[in-house]
Amino acid sequence: MKSPPVSATSARTLTVMDAIHQRRSVRHYTPKAVDEAVIQTLLDAAVRAPTAMAQEPWSFAVIQDRGLLDRLSDCAKKQVQAEAQASDAAKSHHKLHLVSHPEFHAFHNAGTLIVIYGKFQGPFVEADCWLAAENLMLAACAHGLGTCVIGFAVSALNTPEWKAELKIPAGMTAIAPIILGEPAGETPPVGRKAPEILIWK
Repeated sequence: MKSPPVSATSARTLTVMDAIHQRRSVRHYTPKAVDEAVIQTLLDAAVRAPTAMAQEPWSFAVIQDRGLLDRLSDCAKKQVQAEAQASDAAKSHHKLHLVSHPEFHAFHNAGTLIVIYGKFQGPFVEADCWLAAENLMLAACAHGLGTCVIGFAVSALNTPEWKAELKIPAGMTAIAPIILGEPAGETPPVGRKAPEILIWK
């Protein structure tokens, strides 16, 4: 039996500070789909982000097709393996170990992937897209949803093959791939160091 979608009525009332402190990078999801109304609400929050010179350089791709997500995961894993094998860095060995497991899914089996693309090149395009990403993730938290940035997918998404598959214009760049869904269980908080203040005059 198919699980009912997460609906727009599941939004909670959180302060901004609540959302900042409660947001987690979630890597375990239930099978429930996130419905279109909720996703549209999150995208509306994303485009309220600050943007240099009011350029609004972002576009969005929403992928919920399981077969497509599985194929993209496989491609992303192969890309990461190739990049890690060509590097001697310790982090690359960790990535290689992670993606070598057959059961590892780049999107942690989440049912929704939202990719934020930069529409053109510019000094502040990436920063603007990441600001939009943070708005989206905090809005998702306010709806009781989990998110996680999947940096593993960036290389694959920016290949000509995947741009063609997704009908993304060649001049656009995938910047922030974010999975979205209902968390399966609790994700414990991760501590943060106190702010390192270099100067305060």
